[in-house]
Amino acid sequence: MAMAEAERARARCAIVEEHIGCENRHDLEGVMATFGADARFEDEPWKDRRDGLDGVRSYYIEILRALPDLVIDVRRRYVAEDALTLEVTIRGTHRGEWRGLPATGRRVGFPLCAVYEFDEADRLRGERVYYDRAEVLGQLGLFHEPQRGWGRIATALSHPLTIARAYLGRSGRTAASPPA
Repeated sequence: MAMAEAERARARCAIVEEHIGCENRHDLEGVMATFGADARFEDEPWKDRRDGLDGVRSYYIEILRALPDLVIDVRRRYVAEDALTLEVTIRGTHRGEWRGLPATGRRVGFPLCAVYEFDEADRLRGERVYYDRAEVLGQLGLFHEPQRGWGRIATALSHPLTIARAYLGRSGRTAASPPA
């Protein structure tokens, strides 16, 4: 029995290695071939879930257009009985629209954790990714830490508006209306 489990773990590691290799080659058909029929992709920081092969394909089309020089470097791999988890570094240049944001031309490089689940044929059933959304937006020039530079200015300017909105929102509520 242990031999069968070890063989299954090797097969699953191989399909994920193939998947990452296809991503690095920007081989969309190769990426899609690593998924089974009940595919899904979940980008947790954006609460974006894509179901089915067409949904997953749409995610990859968007990311490969946004980062046409996308590179994924695997740092660590964790193998469990029902999933495989990778710690990777994502690198690329924002040259296409992403999440409604026009291309900035800026380079990004950030850590990402990906959890892969498998179907009965050891194809990918799902890929779920976690990363620091604020770090990515900061590298794109769209987010600034409130304790530094532009972030201090943005905080100073937005703070009175935020407090006013909160006060006006709270004062407009009645006892019967719960907070939003």
